Amino acid sequence: SIDTTVYPFLLRGVTLAGIDSAGCPTELRDSLWNRLAGDWAIPQLDEITHEVTLEELGASIEMMREGQHVGRTIVRPGERK
Repeated sequence: SIDTTVYPFLLRGVTLAGIDSAGCPTELRDSLWNRLAGDWAIPQLDEITHEVTLEELGASIEMMREGQHVGRTIVRPGERK
């Protein structure tokens, strides 16, 4: 949960969206997550996302500062690729 008001986000036109599957029955949740990973998957997802470790994060931030970054970065703390 985010401990803030939505007012700053509304002023900037930001959409706060998420998935909360914890309240769904296990069978339905498994079915939906399998579809998201299967026939609902985004084919270009690998082109617009990349994963970095904490050690690689500095270089990724520098690319953002230089305007060379495209898409989203996922930080995997404590993991090796």
